[in-house]
Amino acid sequence: MTLMLERPTISGTKHPGFEGLLDTLDELNVPAGYKAEIIKGNIVLSPWSKGYYTRVMKLVCDQLEPYLPEGHLISQAPQLFVFPGVERAYGPDIHAAHEQTYETTGNHLHGEGLSFVAELTSSSTRDNDLTDKVKAYGKADVPVYLALDMQEEQATILWTPSAKGYESRLTVPFGEKLSIPEPFDCPLDTAGFRAPKKP
Repeated sequence: MTLMLERPTISGTKHPGFEGLLDTLDELNVPAGYKAEIIKGNIVLSPWSKGYYTRVMKLVCDQLEPYLPEGHLISQAPQLFVFPGVERAYGPDIHAAHEQTYETTGNHLHGEGLSFVAELTSSSTRDNDLTDKVKAYGKADVPVYLALDMQEEQATILWTPSAKGYESRLTVPFGEKLSIPEPFDCPLDTAGFRAPKKP
């Protein structure tokens, strides 16, 4: 098993398999300020978002909420979604799913209930957000994935999930409008997604 913070650190233990990783994740004492996910057969710890990411996540949620499919909820609450078919467990920054997905006393939610996910990249998560998660969310049949590249200040919407990831994608710079496809079929204004100016 590999436990990753900012830089990979090999733990030296025998690989326990996906279910074993989920058990380890449950028992893990995650340091304050970090979240834990399972990516590429490893438990990966990444730091919580920068302060202004909260503003961006709220803007996304507020704009999409009126267009949610019936019975779906959208949230930026920390939740772990499990994708056994691709052996991944992610805590997306924003997630929309049918309300029944959240009706559990467990802390592992079923990824197949998702209708939308969004990830806001950081320097430590950017590579996984733009590569591994694109493939895994698409293979898991999540209809829409929004990747907000906070370093390059651009938004990429991915849809038409397939075994390769996603068949369709469109990228625009922050400040432009982006069309969110079905099941939302609505515009997303990316004005207000940029970082605050440094004093």
